[in-house]
Amino acid sequence: MLAAFGAAIIAVLAQVTIPLPLIPITGQTLAVGLVVTILGTRLGTLSVLIYILLGAAGLPVFSGMSGGFVILVGPTGGYIVGFLVTAIIMGLYLDKFGITIFQAITSNIIGMVVTLAFGTTWLKIVGDLTWTAAFMGGAAPFIIVGIVKAVMAGWFGVIVRRRLERAHLISFNVAQTPAEQRNSF
Repeated sequence: MLAAFGAAIIAVLAQVTIPLPLIPITGQTLAVGLVVTILGTRLGTLSVLIYILLGAAGLPVFSGMSGGFVILVGPTGGYIVGFLVTAIIMGLYLDKFGITIFQAITSNIIGMVVTLAFGTTWLKIVGDLTWTAAFMGGAAPFIIVGIVKAVMAGWFGVIVRRRLERAHLISFNVAQTPAEQRNSF
């Protein structure tokens, strides 16, 4: 249920779009960061997988109320597929270093870089672009806004995760590092 809820959050925030000439700025990356920060590696990654599968099946969950396998093989497909790797890497980072606001922001910045790398590489291949053109159209315009979204996702994600834990809706302990969690049992 939590993974489905995470997928729904990604689908809803994907509809927040600022159009740009080649690739739009969307709320998807913010949502992926939030969901992984809140739900952790396993449920966060499952949320992203559910989101991608729903979109691939044709449900209008991708930005601009789009869906279908054609989106995954189009110019923005690399970003969407990259979300899955992003979720895994972010979650593993948080598992290793603990979930503090600083670590969550760091993990979200790493996630932004992973997403932009996947998206830019795919854009280069699908668009038959040079590396420079792919970077300038597929990564450079998103770096500053990506950092802002990473800070927001890390900060708010930890706050929401802590509140959900206090309400006993999830059973994570975000105040401790993984080593402290192991020693507290």
